[in-house]
Amino acid sequence: MDNKQDISIISKNNYVPTARFYSQIIDSLQDYSIFTLDNDFVINSWSSGSEKIFGYETDEVIGKHFDLIFTEEDRQKGIPKKEISVALKEGRATDNRWHIAKDKSVFYAYGLVFPLVDLDGEMLGYVKILQDLTDRKQSADTIKKYVKELEELNAHKESVLAILSHDLRSPLASIISTAKYLKTNFHKMKPENVQEMLDLLHQSSTDELEMLDYLVDWARVKYASDVFSPAIIQLTQCVDKVFETLNDGALTNEIHLHHNIEEDMSVFADEKMLLSIIQNIVSNAIKHSEKGDTIILTAKREDDKITVLVKDTGVGIPKEILGKLFTPQMKTLSEVRKKNKGAGIGLLLVKGFLEKNGGDIWVESIEGEGSSFYFTLLTEKPLVKEVVSDEIMFDENA
Repeated sequence: MDNKQDISIISKNNYVPTARFYSQIIDSLQDYSIFTLDNDFVINSWSSGSEKIFGYETDEVIGKHFDLIFTEEDRQKGIPKKEISVALKEGRATDNRWHIAKDKSVFYAYGLVFPLVDLDGEMLGYVKILQDLTDRKQSADTIKKYVKELEELNAHKESVLAILSHDLRSPLASIISTAKYLKTNFHKMKPENVQEMLDLLHQSSTDELEMLDYLVDWARVKYASDVFSPAIIQLTQCVDKVFETLNDGALTNEIHLHHNIEEDMSVFADEKMLLSIIQNIVSNAIKHSEKGDTIILTAKREDDKITVLVKDTGVGIPKEILGKLFTPQMKTLSEVRKKNKGAGIGLLLVKGFLEKNGGDIWVESIEGEGSSFYFTLLTEKPLVKEVVSDEIMFDENA
């Protein structure tokens, strides 16, 4: 076919491109989605690049409102209308955001929209252009993630070394000193004194082993990501398992464990970590409670998370300790450990496990009245996190 059908000849070296010629150029840009809207924001043209990026065939989107390419969250926020408003006010609107394809997958794209007017200034509609930047976005996020992880690992290493040198080394020196005294003076000591020192050695060694186990688990949060296996878990099953483990010790001290969590309430978390989280918090509550006290677990849904409350009516936590429970303060840890049988390091473990599972933890306490530990867990596997346009910007000409 003669190419002269697609252009209007003005002279030998000059021509005016036709609409079909422009359409062919647009369709050749496979890495870009280019489409137009009418004044009601309805799609009335759809390039082959749009088909490739979004997965919709042309006849599937013609006549549809252009908000179908935005995520549900963006639609609820009114982002499509805001984009058009900016374009009308400033001549164009640009952004970097997540968009949704036909198969419900999301991708990150640079977007540009501007009004389309004819030679007489009449408003014809809008042109929308997108470039898929998912790979570039993921690369940038990966670099940021690695930098953050390196910073966290360095801080974590310092914390581990500090605990090893302080909370493990000092008690171990005391154990060695006691054992040396017993070895040297055993033959001239009274049997009851020997028994007392042996009991002390046994208890101290047990405490050190427990502390070491906590430390190993805490280190696993950062250094052993391969064992992290989150899944949908029924929350009541984990709570029941923990209660079964701790119930005998609680009943011995006349402390009552109770929960009123709904049977169908589930969370997305690593089961081993979740069991450790609940067991540590409940175990600490038992240690801080007195005879006749009650420990109650409740949970409520809040959007995509569940907030769990572990409430006790025990001795409470002093103000000077309350603000440092989830940070490795050596002096505080030592005081907590001496007074409350090693509770401090367990809470660091809890915080690490919760962060690994996308949750958070905080505490409210009144000394002499009890404590309330709150922690959150996701209800389902998280989607790709949406990043607003001003968090990461790319060259519009990329």
